[in-house]
Amino acid sequence: MTHLSTGLSDKLRAIFGDRFSTSPALREQHGRGESYHTAAIPDGVVFAEQTNEVAQTVRLCAAEGVPVIAFGAGTSLEGHLTAIRGGISIDLSRMSRIVRVGAEDLDCTVEAGVTREQLNAHLRDKGLFFPIDPGANASIGGMAATRASGTNAVRYGTMRENVLSLTVVLPSGQVVRTGGRARKSSAGYDLTRLFIGSEGTLGIITEVTLRLYGIPETISAALCSFASVEQAVDTAIAVVQLGIPVARMELMDRGLIAAVNAYSNLTLKIEDTLAFEFHGSPAGVQEQIDMVAAIVEEHGGRDFEWANAAEDRNRLWKARHNAFYAVVSQRQNAKGWSSDVCVPVSELSGCILKTRALLQGCSVPAAILGHVGDGNYHVVFAVDPDNRAELDEVAAINKAMVLHAISVGGTSTGEHGIGTGKIDYLRREHGDAVDLMAVIKAAIDPMNIMNPGKILPE
Repeated sequence: MTHLSTGLSDKLRAIFGDRFSTSPALREQHGRGESYHTAAIPDGVVFAEQTNEVAQTVRLCAAEGVPVIAFGAGTSLEGHLTAIRGGISIDLSRMSRIVRVGAEDLDCTVEAGVTREQLNAHLRDKGLFFPIDPGANASIGGMAATRASGTNAVRYGTMRENVLSLTVVLPSGQVVRTGGRARKSSAGYDLTRLFIGSEGTLGIITEVTLRLYGIPETISAALCSFASVEQAVDTAIAVVQLGIPVARMELMDRGLIAAVNAYSNLTLKIEDTLAFEFHGSPAGVQEQIDMVAAIVEEHGGRDFEWANAAEDRNRLWKARHNAFYAVVSQRQNAKGWSSDVCVPVSELSGCILKTRALLQGCSVPAAILGHVGDGNYHVVFAVDPDNRAELDEVAAINKAMVLHAISVGGTSTGEHGIGTGKIDYLRREHGDAVDLMAVIKAAIDPMNIMNPGKILPE
């Protein structure tokens, strides 16, 4: 049963044929991400293949005040995809064309449904890569919409720093481009940054122009274990403060290592662990390694375990990227609750120790991990979504962690976004600036049809 008017359904079916569906199974699939959030099902799903098809759909929905929710790879974690007021889910996964690669300019333009792994497979033979790596094989459009980052952010930045311009369908159905291919511009408002991180609440991103990088001449990865999480975090802080350009520096606490070993069939030491990756020339990488090794030794770290061969590095980072599933797999029929905060690096050790104290006695499996090089860390819980007491317990831990992060100058989310899961903390973090965000939302989307109920309190 859907709540679409017969007229709108007929118009969408006339345009899209079997690429418009009201199938309960498809609607259910498009009403949830990968986390514990309760599904909220759209009334229909459109599989768009071109920007003009997205624009057509939005115009038809706008004419009837019907909500529109963009859907990419479905990997979001904070309830971004739930159709809490029904409406149409526009699935962009078939918009998977790599439009152009400018090898000389180190840039490319891709449609929103292109995935991170698809893009890098295409670029490999050209000696190029796109470094933003949130772990999941997310779509580029979704990564821009949530301002994603990931394991390489300490060196290469986030989507904010690596998007040159966007093509966006506005709530009216108008199509705009937010910039060109120049590496900098002082012309007008920075609309590109306005839409990056807007989570589909201001418009639907259909094309993205990205910065690219040359594949490093030498790549080396290593694991180092510590007797305590405090030693590991203090090591990471020292590496950052000395300006060593590590490409990745990931914390995995001992609980996560145990879960990863079981899930990925590995035999890593069950201790608090830092994983490093170094990029550059052979001499440059060796210099980075020597400097980090000295810091590790000073902070009581154990010997490095090296993963120099590509297959060994891939196995290591795949295990790290599967951390969410590793924790969730410890319980049958569990769902993942993954929360992230980001704090100034100088506050990181205290925040993680406070979080570890909050987890003492937690009744559900939980683990700490994070991109500690930029102050971003996560806690993953394996919860029973039907157990109210469990959800309340985890919500209280999450709230305490978030409020403490904000109190020391941090943010409620470093990369997952607000969605529905972090709305309650936005005003705590931004104060009256939330009112300005609401003014911008109302000016661009006066009927509130673009992913309503996300980011802004209502």
